[in-house]
Amino acid sequence: MLKNLIFDLGNVLIWFIPEELVSRYTDDKEDQKLLLEKLLFTENWKNHDIGLIDEQELYEETTKVLPEHLHRIAEEIIWHWHDRLDPIEGSADLVKEMKEKGFHLYLLSNAWKDAAAYWHRVPGSEYFDGIVISAFEKCIKPDPKIFEILLDRYGLKAEECLFIDDVPANVEGAKKVNMDAFLFHNNHDELRRYIAERMR
Repeated sequence: MLKNLIFDLGNVLIWFIPEELVSRYTDDKEDQKLLLEKLLFTENWKNHDIGLIDEQELYEETTKVLPEHLHRIAEEIIWHWHDRLDPIEGSADLVKEMKEKGFHLYLLSNAWKDAAAYWHRVPGSEYFDGIVISAFEKCIKPDPKIFEILLDRYGLKAEECLFIDDVPANVEGAKKVNMDAFLFHNNHDELRRYIAERMR
């Protein structure tokens, strides 16, 4: 019996599109490319998700490889990207609907430690029963270990869970610990049907 729904954060509850993010700070295409290549698409960004480095260390490593005129933008992205959270239309409604149906709801996200500070601003967050953030656990999806951490922490059975994420590798990671998983691409009605089928 399906009892628990486990949601990713970025591109499931809120938008996190690196290309759109850098475009908030500069219209220059070459500068956007540099910010993506030297900041958002780097091992350092990933290491921040894992909790191996903090914001200051990420900034220092990034400014070593960025031209000086982009240092201020790098600073703004690192410390303030979440000042504006863009919710995915329909996700908060889905979360509320599933809570009212009796499901237990959890968040499992590859995110920085500061996610705990802005989580309450994510629409629908008030309906969640627990959260696991990668930076606190020193591991990230799709590593099966982080799914096991969530299961152990909240006393969940894998066969009673459905994991919802927009990244195929993360979906496969959940399946490795015997969780069912759904690949989400803003397809709320398809997800509703999938959940309903699991309840039969």
